[in-house]
Amino acid sequence: MNTLYDILAYLCAAAGLTAFLYKLPALARQPRDPALYALCTYFLGSAVSFLIDLNQIRDDVAEFLDFPNVTTVITQGAVVVLTAAQQVVLIHWSHAPGESGPRAGRRILGFAAALAVLLAFFFLIAPPRRVTSAEETLLLNMHNPRYAVYLCFYLGICAVGQVATVRLSYRYAHFSPCGWLRVGMWSVTAGAALILLYCSIRYIEIAGTHLGFDMSHWEYAYWLAGDLGSLLQIFGWTVPSWGHRLPALTRWVVNYQSYLRLRPLWWPLYRATPDIALDEPRRERLDWLPPRDLEYRLYRRVIEIRDGQLALRPYFPSPGGPGDDGRDRAPAVREALLLHRALCSRKRDGVPPVGDPADVRLPAPPQGDIAKEISWLTAVATAFARITADEARQRPAEPVAGGGRP
Repeated sequence: MNTLYDILAYLCAAAGLTAFLYKLPALARQPRDPALYALCTYFLGSAVSFLIDLNQIRDDVAEFLDFPNVTTVITQGAVVVLTAAQQVVLIHWSHAPGESGPRAGRRILGFAAALAVLLAFFFLIAPPRRVTSAEETLLLNMHNPRYAVYLCFYLGICAVGQVATVRLSYRYAHFSPCGWLRVGMWSVTAGAALILLYCSIRYIEIAGTHLGFDMSHWEYAYWLAGDLGSLLQIFGWTVPSWGHRLPALTRWVVNYQSYLRLRPLWWPLYRATPDIALDEPRRERLDWLPPRDLEYRLYRRVIEIRDGQLALRPYFPSPGGPGDDGRDRAPAVREALLLHRALCSRKRDGVPPVGDPADVRLPAPPQGDIAKEISWLTAVATAFARITADEARQRPAEPVAGGGRP
């Protein structure tokens, strides 16, 4: 469980920091947008709340500040700040400009007052002195009644903020005109619900501890709910700005996979007939790198493969003749086999055999758009690579020069 806690903590810290850096350029372009300021504050607060309390960092921070468990209050203070920032974003998004400013100001003042009380409570009344790992510190100090009151107050601040977040984000999700914004608001709503579950589990732990029950078995449930809720909220706040790019990214990935899968067929055809290439290719060992204009290069690769097939037509075995033994194979495999035989014949003889190239009939590819052509040729290229590999394994080893025992 400790390993899972550390993984989720690092993931949440990285997600918050990445989202903050992702939004900084937009903040530079729109320096007077209060909602954007609040959103950046939310991401930074989320990153700090997880980063400062990592088990590999918290002890060094406490030693540097000479105060046990000081990372606890830093983390909790960052959570109060991000909760307030989240409220400001939702208020500016869901209210008219003339109404949102005063509402957001009152919300900020309320959370600032609550944060001041929380800090005073921690340092003056109930500082936790029992030191352990980040995931167990709160549970270990719950036996202290004053610290339990402090923790209840902190959880109350979080719960009030998340209830307001659920209410506003749920309402905004229904009226949002943008599909990705709607997805984001539903994700924020789900994350807020999980954080409310975290608060509920914490209250149960506090009550159970003071009633004499062993609450250690609840240890994993609260931070799992809190971490997953935070990740859902970070996803929800960022997805409207990058979600619309997912179809283009998916198309790029599919094209890149097809580009790579055509390599085992394109390179032998290019080496046999270099004239098929419109542009000078990169070195073969660098060809796995994605080209600048991937879609165009993939299209050219398809055309060049077809040109290479035409150039090899004189070397294809005659239908039904020697070498044409793949008629009972799958169409893509038969085409790959014929291409392989033609390349071997050209490499061995260098002169096309006597015969009419018009007699050669390759399996007909599916009719349709370029996507179907790519799909067909990738199947041919896969079969071609397998045939080439099988031949290399079956080829007898060349005798060592000089003979004799090694």
